[in-house]
Amino acid sequence: MLLHISHTTRYAYDRPVDYALQQVRLTPPTTPQQRVLSWDITVEGGKVETSYSDHHQTRVHLLSVTPGGTGVAINAAGQVETHDTSGVLGQATGAAPLWYFLKTTPLTEPGDRVAALAEDVRGSPDLLGALHGLSAAILAAVPYKIGDTYAATTAEAALAGGSGVCQDHAQIFVAAARAAGCPARYVSGYLMMDDRVDQDASHAWAEAHVDGLGWVGFDISNGISPDERYVRIASGLDYREAAPISGLRLGDAEESMIVSVQVQQ
Repeated sequence: MLLHISHTTRYAYDRPVDYALQQVRLTPPTTPQQRVLSWDITVEGGKVETSYSDHHQTRVHLLSVTPGGTGVAINAAGQVETHDTSGVLGQATGAAPLWYFLKTTPLTEPGDRVAALAEDVRGSPDLLGALHGLSAAILAAVPYKIGDTYAATTAEAALAGGSGVCQDHAQIFVAAARAAGCPARYVSGYLMMDDRVDQDASHAWAEAHVDGLGWVGFDISNGISPDERYVRIASGLDYREAAPISGLRLGDAEESMIVSVQVQQ
């Protein structure tokens, strides 16, 4: 499947900003599931200072806002050819060893609720089936609902609250999988929706490492493994390591943000 993607993020400040930096993780890699045909990142109101690949092999661009500016717009766009691999990405590659993906983070620290979910996975003779069961259990316990969680919501808090979005689902999954002794990671990317082109945000899912298969994806929010409608962008231990854009600024200016995403054939 050939997917055309455009992702624009606009920041506006209520007063001039002297210094601001943004880490932009919006460049898809070529993997067994996808081949990047073209991709470009452009900036209005700032410039690319440098780019590098992090320890997850995510391509990161470091952007600076023009000093004294009151806004910046970041656009990522291109074409990606995708293939359905039933969610199987394959064996581990890169600098980070598998044991690294058993680490907890402040966002994925397991509490009693996450630990209870992990019990059905730990020691299962059918790990793949148990992980699909975990995905279904998370969606049943935390139905998809916008507005009840935010970027700093932990996996345990989202599970206790009983509702969340794809970010929360993915973090609960990786927290429970790790608690059960299974390496897992958070993934950000895009999903072509069946009923719309315009979207308000990118998407998130999780991956777990299964012996004999390698990394396998689980889109908890939709109850499936990623297929040809998905484009992978970044991965990490949690949302913070794979967020499409994160940054800092000096001063007390108030910030507003508008995100526009289009994914279509």
